[in-house]
Amino acid sequence: MQALLVTSHPHHEAHTHRVADQLAQGIMATGQHTVERADLAAEGFDPRFTLDDHRRFNGETGVPADVLAEQQRLDRADALVLVYPVYWWSFPAQLKGWIDRVFIQEWAFSEQEGRIVKRLGHLPVHLFAIGAADTRTYLRRGYFTSMRNQIEQGIFGYCGAPVVTSELLLTGDEGYPDAHYRQARQWGQQIFSPQEPR
Repeated sequence: MQALLVTSHPHHEAHTHRVADQLAQGIMATGQHTVERADLAAEGFDPRFTLDDHRRFNGETGVPADVLAEQQRLDRADALVLVYPVYWWSFPAQLKGWIDRVFIQEWAFSEQEGRIVKRLGHLPVHLFAIGAADTRTYLRRGYFTSMRNQIEQGIFGYCGAPVVTSELLLTGDEGYPDAHYRQARQWGQQIFSPQEPR
């Protein structure tokens, strides 16, 4: 089986990329699975929802080539793994723009007779957010709950993609950063293990 592992961080040596590397190694360590990497920053994915995207949304034109290429990557995947730094309680803009432009009507969902048809029920999702605070801060302010509502329900729930894993790794965690790398490798080994969605 194949995982599509998506990151969005401009600095290749960042903690985000190192966690992603360990997840990938964990997935491949089983000898049965592969990983396709999508480094949106390195690839220069354009996150802007342009007039062409708006026209496509209204059925006036076809899907842009860069969006179609991303959808094809997702169509090849048996699981979607997102590793990202937390910016303002959510994704970095480039990753959010990837969602905006790629998870579009008639691919991720459709509307039939006034109801939403969720089209991504076959794509399990694994979320790994990396934040620069301690657990108390996230709990006291409700940050993680807000993020989960917005991302798990507002995006993937809307499309029917089951969120199997949703983890928050914080710089205040004991053993940071090495503990994150060990844990990420273990999580990677479990990506294709039978699990119930959250």
